[in-house]
Amino acid sequence: MNRACLTHSLSAVVSTEKAGAPFSPGEKASEFQRGLTAARTFGALCVLLLLCLLTACSSESSKPAEEAKPEVKGPELIAARSAFQKSYVAARGWNQDAKPYRIESIVTTDGKGHDGKWAVWRSSFASAAQRSAKSYTWSGSAADGAPARGINPGTEDSYSATNSSTQIWDVAFLKIDSDQALDTAQKHGGDKILEQGSDTPVTFICDFNHNTNELVWHVIYGASRETSKLTVAVNASTGEFIRVEK
Repeated sequence: MNRACLTHSLSAVVSTEKAGAPFSPGEKASEFQRGLTAARTFGALCVLLLLCLLTACSSESSKPAEEAKPEVKGPELIAARSAFQKSYVAARGWNQDAKPYRIESIVTTDGKGHDGKWAVWRSSFASAAQRSAKSYTWSGSAADGAPARGINPGTEDSYSATNSSTQIWDVAFLKIDSDQALDTAQKHGGDKILEQGSDTPVTFICDFNHNTNELVWHVIYGASRETSKLTVAVNASTGEFIRVEK
């Protein structure tokens, strides 16, 4: 509106001069004053508008940026030897003479073990010098209630070398991984079990048989030995089939 007023005033001055109608000095001064006032008002409005725009931009830029949601990691499924090596490093930090006596898979909702891999593995070790035992659980699980990702140490317990169920063994015996043991077990009845029940989990336990002096993979078609549909023993050093245990 002010800009229109200024334009109208200036146009009036120009038109009057073109028409040759003379202005008195007082009229010219009054007309000029009105035009000057209109110009100043228009300029003030422009400045005010610019300030409003700058304030809006400043307010917009001062808003905190939305925090990016953390990426949800999927499960890391690996075979037994890889998880065991990670746990073995931790066990040697616990006791330099620590030796393993068992490796076992832990069932989670992340997988079924049909490829010989799980997201959680527990490795148990013993120190003959300290007469103590300790387990370490490696986890790459994303399942609810699963151990935290990485190595999770267990509580220290007593150890007796005369206990046949906790016979320690040298890591050099472990040459066959869980997925390789599964391949052997599949050829001795395991394939039929999975054909009949695709939801059947395949779990694994590795321990030492002091009677035959060999390290053994127990490939278990079920969540535990007690409820398994089939358990196949495989030599953990050679990969050879030993026997059907159940």
